[in-house]
Amino acid sequence: MNINERNQGNLGGRSHQSVSIDNQRQVVNVDDNNGWHSWNTVWDYKSGYIATRILSKKSCIVTKMNSEIMPDVTTLPQAIKEKQKAGTKEPDHQITYMISSKKITDLTPYGKNIEALCGGIPTFPAYEVKGELHFPFLQLFTNSE
Repeated sequence: MNINERNQGNLGGRSHQSVSIDNQRQVVNVDDNNGWHSWNTVWDYKSGYIATRILSKKSCIVTKMNSEIMPDVTTLPQAIKEKQKAGTKEPDHQITYMISSKKITDLTPYGKNIEALCGGIPTFPAYEVKGELHFPFLQLFTNSE
């Protein structure tokens, strides 16, 4: 994982991240509590989708899970332990996504967990981009500071 945490504007400059893994339901929840830059992610292995709710943007992004890169939910705890033991923050893989400006109007196909995370707020699909981008595109979630 490559998680860039910015502590600007937080009292004491601290953030907290928690990961909850439910092997039975095949769902992973990642919560990053970092003041206004906080976000929540659901990895729904049953539906095959990942959703991230960005609190400062009051929006969600949904993308298809890349099963070639994502560790299996049952091996995830061991992968996290190995990453922590190695002490490296460098990602094993890097993926680039393009976020569409077209809103998702029905979250039902993405599963109940993603519906619960993104329901009631603007939700946009993101698509994995192979290779380098050679064209300008709309960046919906730029930092407006």
